Amino acid sequence: MAVNIPIWPGSSSFSAGKTPFGHYDTDTEFQSSVDKTAGWCAKRLGYPIVDIELQDINFYACFEEATTEYSSQVNQFNIRENLLNIKGNPTSSNLSQTQMNANLGGLVSLAKDYGSEVGSGGNVTYYTGSFTAKPGQQMYDLTNPTITSLEEGTAGTDKFEIKRMLHNAPPAMVRYFDPFVGTGLGSQQMMDTFGWGNYSPGVSFMMQPLYDDLLRLQAIEFNDMVRKSQYGFDIQNNRIRIFPIPNNEYKIHFHYVLESDRNNSVVSNSVISDYSNAKYDRIPYKSINHVGRRWIEKYTLALAKEMLGAVRAKFSSVPIPNSEITLDGADLRSEASSEKEILISELRENLEATSRKALLQAQQEESEAMEQTLNRVPRAIYIG
Repeated sequence: MAVNIPIWPGSSSFSAGKTPFGHYDTDTEFQSSVDKTAGWCAKRLGYPIVDIELQDINFYACFEEATTEYSSQVNQFNIRENLLNIKGNPTSSNLSQTQMNANLGGLVSLAKDYGSEVGSGGNVTYYTGSFTAKPGQQMYDLTNPTITSLEEGTAGTDKFEIKRMLHNAPPAMVRYFDPFVGTGLGSQQMMDTFGWGNYSPGVSFMMQPLYDDLLRLQAIEFNDMVRKSQYGFDIQNNRIRIFPIPNNEYKIHFHYVLESDRNNSVVSNSVISDYSNAKYDRIPYKSINHVGRRWIEKYTLALAKEMLGAVRAKFSSVPIPNSEITLDGADLRSEASSEKEILISELRENLEATSRKALLQAQQEESEAMEQTLNRVPRAIYIG
C-alpha cells in the first residue's frame, strides 16, 4: 500500500492530461476555470482549517465529470424535444447547440407510410397486373402464373396485395346520345313546335343547363344498378369472383403492392432513427454560459464532497493521545448525494420550463392576459 500520499497543498496548476478523459483539456477557458474551481471547492470543504484528503487531480476529475453531466442533461432534453424533427437526418452531423425549428418533416414521413395504404403516395411502389377473363367463368385463382401477369414479381411465388381493381362499368357518357342532336330526348319535336324544325339541326338553338346532362348520366347509372348486374368483384384469400359473368374474353387490370416491399421498413442505416444515434456531442465548455458554469461549479463541489466522504469513511475514527477523532465521512456522502439530486432536479425543471410546449403555453397565457388588460382600456368614440 502506498504511504505518505500528498494531499491538497492549497493551490494547483492544471495541465493537459490531468483529467481522466481529457475531453476539455485543450479548452483554454476550461483550463482557466478548473484551478479556480478546485481552490474554491477545497475552501468550501474547510481548507485551511482542516486538511482536505484529496489531490488536485481529484478536483480535476470532479470538474470534468460535472461539465460532462451538464452537457449530457442538456443533450438528453434536446433529443427528446427534437427527435421527431431530426429523424431521417444523417448521423454524421453534430446537432449540439443547433436551433431546431418546428417543422412537419417527421409527421410527413410518418404520413407517407399511411399514404401507401390508401394510394396517396408513400414509399411503397404500386405495380400493375392483369388476368384474362374467360366467357362464362367467374372464379379465378390469382396465384396461377398461367393466367395472372405481374409487372414485378411472379404469381404463386411472390406474395402481393391488390389495392385497386380496374373493373368498372362503361362510363355512362359513352351511352348518352349527343345532346346537340337531340335524338331520343324529344328536343327536336319541341323545337318543331316553335318553328325551328327547318334549321339543321334545330336543337342547336336550344340552351340547356349543365345539370341536365348530369341528371341524365345519373339516370343511366341508376338504371344499370337497379335493372342489371353491377360490375364488381369479391376477393377471398387468393381467389377473385367477378360480376357480371363474362360473355367474352378480355383482360382485367389491377394495382398491387408486393408484401416484401411493404414489410421492409428499413430505409437506411446511416440516418437518425431513435434516441441512441441522435448526434448530440459534448458541449464545449467555452460555449456554456454563466448559468451553466455556476451549475457545474456546484456539482463539482458535491462530487468532491462525495469523494472526500468516501476517503474519510475508510476509518470511522482516528486515535489520538488520550482520545480519538470521529471522521465525518458518512455525513459528507449523505450531503453530497442530496445536493447532487437537488442540482439534477433543478436543471431538469429549468429545461422542461423552456421546452417548446411550455414556451407556447406561456406565450398564450401572456397573450390572453394582455387581451384582458386592453379590454379594460376605454375606447374612444369616433365622430365623423
